[in-house]
Amino acid sequence: MTATLSRVLLTNDDGIDADGLAHLGEIAAEVAHEVWIVAPEVDQSGSSHSVTLHDPVRCRRLGARHYAVSGTPSDCVLMATQHLMRDALPEMVLSGINRGANVSDSVAYSGTLGGAMTALVMGVPAIALSQAFHSPEPVPWETARRFAPALIRDLAATPWRKDLCFSVNFPAVEPNAVAGRAVCRQGRGSIAGVRIEARTDTRDKPYYWFAFHHDYSAIRAPDTDVEALRRHYIAISPLRLERHDESLEAQLAEHLGAERPR
Repeated sequence: MTATLSRVLLTNDDGIDADGLAHLGEIAAEVAHEVWIVAPEVDQSGSSHSVTLHDPVRCRRLGARHYAVSGTPSDCVLMATQHLMRDALPEMVLSGINRGANVSDSVAYSGTLGGAMTALVMGVPAIALSQAFHSPEPVPWETARRFAPALIRDLAATPWRKDLCFSVNFPAVEPNAVAGRAVCRQGRGSIAGVRIEARTDTRDKPYYWFAFHHDYSAIRAPDTDVEALRRHYIAISPLRLERHDESLEAQLAEHLGAERPR
């Protein structure tokens, strides 16, 4: 099948040497004529939409259209669209493939989604891709490898609102066990707590490790990303950067005695 996109930009939050990015590079070569990779030098998981404003950002060329950036996924997208590719912007940004699902509350913290959302701000369509797995089992990368090319082509051909990007999560099963595609909403309520582990360095100074504890058992609504993966579907969620809740405008204005400019 011939390529459908002229130029794509790849980034991720697992880092420039991540297996998922290597797989995404192979997928991108199937769907685009020209592939650029601009990804973080090191793992930036949990960086969300953050950008580096108080330190210099360094960009290291690894090869033709291949760069490592000393910053976040958002830094990478900004570096690419506003500097490296400013004369010929990508037709689409593909962020991932993340090692692990990005569903439910994790979406708010995901650097994979942060890269896609930053592309949205820069006016470039974006898809974030994540491959679910059950630790300690190996990551079933072949599932994303098999289904991502056609899905990217289909999404690229879809009438696409400029205020949307897509989050795609592949289920934690082998390709032959995938049930199909499901368009679903972001579930809520998976973060059950945060573990903070206190340690002491060699100078007797305290430092801490943070780790989220997730519990997905209470999320059972059939239209959620969590339930779609549980049923072995590829979960496709359209997401907006705008978080405004229009449903509360009138009620809040009345409660506060405030105006609603029109």
